[in-house]
Amino acid sequence: MLRAALLLSGLLPLAAQAQYRTPYQTSIYVDGPIVGGLLLATGLAFDKAQNGEGLTDGEVLGLRREDVNGFDRFAAGYYNPDVKKASDYPFYGSFAAPAALILADSKVRDKAGQVGVLYLEAISLTGALFTLSTATVERSRPLAYSNDPRLTLSQRGNNNANNSFFAGHTAATATNTFFFAKVFHDFHPESAARPFVWTAAAAIPAAVGYMRLKAGKHFLSDNLVGYAVGAASGILVPQLHKKRRGGVSMVPMQGINVNGYSYGGLLLTKRL
Repeated sequence: MLRAALLLSGLLPLAAQAQYRTPYQTSIYVDGPIVGGLLLATGLAFDKAQNGEGLTDGEVLGLRREDVNGFDRFAAGYYNPDVKKASDYPFYGSFAAPAALILADSKVRDKAGQVGVLYLEAISLTGALFTLSTATVERSRPLAYSNDPRLTLSQRGNNNANNSFFAGHTAATATNTFFFAKVFHDFHPESAARPFVWTAAAAIPAAVGYMRLKAGKHFLSDNLVGYAVGAASGILVPQLHKKRRGGVSMVPMQGINVNGYSYGGLLLTKRL
């Protein structure tokens, strides 16, 4: 009996730690409708964006670099299909980051379902904002101003070439990398690796944005907005789900004191 009591007294603190290991709090009744609404908004906006008309050949020929605002004008006419192709590698690769964190980190893996819901919410938020933007804001890409013989008038003026604002590749990549960094940060508050994780999270979407700029897919302002939207989604969604500080937990406990007497009661713990 004494051995059982000692064993139980040793296991109870471990159970309490496991119960509060996740820094987040989610609810299917709250997060489910949010994700559903974001996906619905994305679908509706995407359908509208896909049905845009683009520019006529005459309108394409009438595009002038002088009509682009001074901040972005330097990029008007950029076009590089090789750089465009290269930008796809870190873009698509960034989608593996959240899954890699779940698989490689035991703490995160124990809460894989919860972290997965947060990621779905973050990327859905970015997707909804991006599709709503492209559906409502008409802006020709830098390549539309290019005289490169490899580009036809149709390619310079089609619907896709009129969806410059804002940079979707940059936004999605930033969501993926900053979500990775934020979750790692919250699950490992004492880790010395956190500065390096944050540095990588910031550098990868910046590199994607630079390549999308040089490829003629987006102006600088498109990339800056995309970067900000993606980073905000990746950071704020987990942050808004963090458990409130100061919560009180209560668990039963028992053990043996220094005089050899057994005791039992309730352990109150307040998170600071």
